[in-house]
Amino acid sequence: MRKVILAILGVLSIAGAILLGNYLIDKNQKPKPKFKKQIKTVFVENVENKEIPIILSASGNLTAKNKIEIFSEVQGVLKTSNKLFKPGTNYYRGETLLSLNNDEFYASLQSQKSNLYNLITAILPDLRLDYPNEFSKWESYLKGFNMNNSTPKIPEFSSDKEKYFISGRGIITAYYNVKNLEVRLSKYKIRAPFSGILTEALVSPGSLVRVGQKLGEFIDPSVYEMEVSINSEFADLLKVGNSVTLTNLEKTKEYTGKVVRVNGKVDQVSQTIKAFIDVKHKDLKEGMFLEANLVAKSESDAIEIPRKLLIDNTAVYTVKNDSILSLVSVQPVYFGTDKVVIKGIENDAKILTQTLPGAFDGMVVKINKKK
Repeated sequence: MRKVILAILGVLSIAGAILLGNYLIDKNQKPKPKFKKQIKTVFVENVENKEIPIILSASGNLTAKNKIEIFSEVQGVLKTSNKLFKPGTNYYRGETLLSLNNDEFYASLQSQKSNLYNLITAILPDLRLDYPNEFSKWESYLKGFNMNNSTPKIPEFSSDKEKYFISGRGIITAYYNVKNLEVRLSKYKIRAPFSGILTEALVSPGSLVRVGQKLGEFIDPSVYEMEVSINSEFADLLKVGNSVTLTNLEKTKEYTGKVVRVNGKVDQVSQTIKAFIDVKHKDLKEGMFLEANLVAKSESDAIEIPRKLLIDNTAVYTVKNDSILSLVSVQPVYFGTDKVVIKGIENDAKILTQTLPGAFDGMVVKINKKK
């Protein structure tokens, strides 16, 4: 009986352990999570291939196209004039910029003129006797000789004998000495070669001006020129006469310029080529910093997209059948700062307009219908 009871208890203990184990296992098991499949929304636009202008961006400072630095070729004290020789003063073409005291030099010129007058006077009796046919023109020249005016040109020689006779008396030498002094006298007064404005003044009335001394700077504010450097690979695209759009740094003002010169030499260090742009506008000032957009050429059957949409510089994502991403190979034509011009996509293809994190070829997406 004892053995029977122990056997029954053993069986019950094993059955209880099995039931308890199954209960604990079932209690600790968690239901498998159910994930809802998510389809990402994308923004697209239809491709429309057209002619895209290739625009090269560059920047530079404006300089006046007509600009001179004023130097003195003679020495003297700067005289007071009607207009102050100060920066910002406007002058018209031919108007006197500054004038130096020339009293001493003027007296020397008058002395040389008087010497020439005396030499011609001294030969008149000999001309009357030896060259009666030439006497009248020399007499007329002497009567028209005015010490206060520019020295007139000496009469033309009618024969070699007359020429030798006049030259032997030292008249030709005296005449050219006078003309040389007259030219130098004109340098005591500096006139404006064009209408413009004084941008720099380094002397003031009463100052002693020396030979070779810089006196100031004078510019024409109506036309400015900007030098820009363009990558040499576009050298064959730059054409004289191309239109250029210029903007200030704040992008608040826009000006229109024109390419007037293209340098024929490539900088060996930077591998760039210099182009020169003319621009006119009343708001422009010398030294202003502007950004230029040069239209180099136009590319047909192409589109322009943001650079961030280009994958590995060779492909872009499009959406096929309104639901599947497709990686399409393209041909980049020109890389700009923020944009890239590409070719190789068919018209009406739907191309992504924004980047999609985790995108891959064949991915299922949903097109955002809202504008």
